[in-house]
Amino acid sequence: MKTRLRVFFISSFISAKDKSDEKAVERAARDYIESQHIVSSEMMKRSIHKELTKRTYWKAKDGSEFIVETDYNTMLGVAQNFNKDGDKFPETPLNRIQILDIDQRVASVKLTADDWIDYMHLVKNSDGDWKIINVLWQYNDTKRQVSK
Repeated sequence: MKTRLRVFFISSFISAKDKSDEKAVERAARDYIESQHIVSSEMMKRSIHKELTKRTYWKAKDGSEFIVETDYNTMLGVAQNFNKDGDKFPETPLNRIQILDIDQRVASVKLTADDWIDYMHLVKNSDGDWKIINVLWQYNDTKRQVSK
């Protein structure tokens, strides 16, 4: 029996209707990162779902690994406090937003910032707003993900 290998190339097609979703997904990701630059919990609130969970892996001093979770309220605090002295980002920060997929009411995005990457899942709520509900992140230099 002869086996056939099929290769599919899927290209991204976004209709005029979907363009508004694409812009809204990008805006949510941009609000998320820029809220940390300009110190705005209101901007962060606009971008994240109340059920947000943000996760990363971490290494303890003893070498064991564990998962660190951050929630909605903590991220509002991050937006309000992380860069309050204006020294956490370069003058022109890197904010590369790559929409990986949008399908009806769910989307997946990769955000590349100066020191880390975030993989985000977004959901379109019943009001038509796109909100980040899951984030998996790591530092670009993964050696930083260790307790000292």
